Amino acid sequence: MKHLYSKFALASVALLLSQSVWADSLTLSSSDIAQGKYMSKAQEFNGFGCRGENLSPQLSWSGAPEGTQAFAIFAYDPDAPTGSGWWHWQVVNIPKEATSLPAGAGAADISALPQGSVQIANDYGAKGFGGACPPEGHGDHRYQFTIYALSKKLELPENASGALTGYMVKAHSLGSSTIEALYKR
Repeated sequence: MKHLYSKFALASVALLLSQSVWADSLTLSSSDIAQGKYMSKAQEFNGFGCRGENLSPQLSWSGAPEGTQAFAIFAYDPDAPTGSGWWHWQVVNIPKEATSLPAGAGAADISALPQGSVQIANDYGAKGFGGACPPEGHGDHRYQFTIYALSKKLELPENASGALTGYMVKAHSLGSSTIEALYKR
């Protein structure tokens, strides 16, 4: 019985320690989108038959891991009928001091992004945020907004593809957090 009690005590201490580690983990939040909830017309693309406002959502994050040198934000639709999903937004080299982006920060002119941030061309072919525009009647699409804490600023070619950008971000990621919002037409 004494041996069983010792195992229980060790397991309890391990659980408490693991919870304290998670207390400092990277967390993403937004006043515009929410986990498992439908996005508004503000986040719908304006073009390709869609008539939304094409505004990137407000995003905030906290709990950056030690050693974070920059952040990256991705918006991705894994349900797009392309065979490879759809990149709606990729921003890299967001300064490590940043903790939020206002709604509309994904505009092509980058004026609302922190200095040094770099937007990659989305799958619409433009640098900046390209909102949701799933085919009509295609059902729910998931839109994964993910913040990555990076171990270094990335050096990417001028016209880096979404795949190359994704590879480099994941290769230098210290942690990430995702909000998966929904949209359908």
